[in-house]
Amino acid sequence: MAPSHTMAGGESGDSYSQHSTYQRALLEATKEKIDEAITTKLDLYFTSNSFSFNVADFGCSTGPNTFVAVQNIIDAVGHKFQEQTLENPKDVEFQVFFNDHSNNDFNTLFRTLPPTRSYFATAVPGSFFGRVLPKDCLHVGHCSYSLHWLSRVPRGITARDSPAWNKDIHCTGFTKEVADAYLDQFKVDFGGFLSARAQEFVSGGLLMLLGSCLPDGVKMSETMKGILFDCIGSSLNDVAKQGLIDQEKLDSFNMPIYVAQVGEIKDVIEENGCFELEAFEKVSHANDEFPLDAKFLATLHKVTFGGLFESQFGKDAVEKAMGCFEGKVQDSLQELANAKAGMQFFVLLRRK
Repeated sequence: MAPSHTMAGGESGDSYSQHSTYQRALLEATKEKIDEAITTKLDLYFTSNSFSFNVADFGCSTGPNTFVAVQNIIDAVGHKFQEQTLENPKDVEFQVFFNDHSNNDFNTLFRTLPPTRSYFATAVPGSFFGRVLPKDCLHVGHCSYSLHWLSRVPRGITARDSPAWNKDIHCTGFTKEVADAYLDQFKVDFGGFLSARAQEFVSGGLLMLLGSCLPDGVKMSETMKGILFDCIGSSLNDVAKQGLIDQEKLDSFNMPIYVAQVGEIKDVIEENGCFELEAFEKVSHANDEFPLDAKFLATLHKVTFGGLFESQFGKDAVEKAMGCFEGKVQDSLQELANAKAGMQFFVLLRRK
């Protein structure tokens, strides 16, 4: 089982809270889609007596993006409530559940809660691959840039004598056995995520998923994100050659990350059978791809993945590797500019 991984906590210049504008751009680009989904797809009959409404953000991290996400939902629900019941939306009591791994920096999250918020806030620590909330309690759920994380490194890919042994640090997509092992783990994890949510949602509840995926037929290493992962792997190997990382340990290291293709995501949703797929849309925004800035990309990847690497190889080795990574990115700018495009998505699911 892979150790749980969270983004860099705190509020310093090296924290996730200071380097998550890329993720926020997708939230801003999907605000109208969230408004439309709640207006046209959400049933409010179950709030007619108590005027209470429960929202959850799965994989909330430390903020501030999670606050933007839940406020978008609350604003849309309040507007619909007023139109449907002619009651003041201030009469609705909103409860927001912020979910992430137990080692997430919830202190920063709650210390930076918006002072003018119109909801009660609760931390829900635990892996979202399993149940984290009571049955039939949730009306709207949200998950952004989290479902590419796997619960574990796929079986077989760290053993040299396995046909699925992976000498890279991620799923490049060029070796069938490795790609199949990663896909199998993604199916288990995403299917488990959906089954857990199905128990927590009321009938008719809406689940919104945002993130990155691959167009069908595109391999990870053909994209900008894949090329950047390859640069990280090369940098770690350079540091290993200097004796700061055990080469055998590095050769058996794989990132518990799988960026699925569109068809793979749809297949899991259909096979799970608990939710109706109401929308699967490509989303474009101003930060659709990373800017071609080596320093920015080095900082972003350190904030996002530095903790994972440090847990494996130590802080000094990772600092050295990330410095090397910045130089490799600078040398790869033309390749990055010519990379195949990934895809940002908005998925709307409705509990059957």
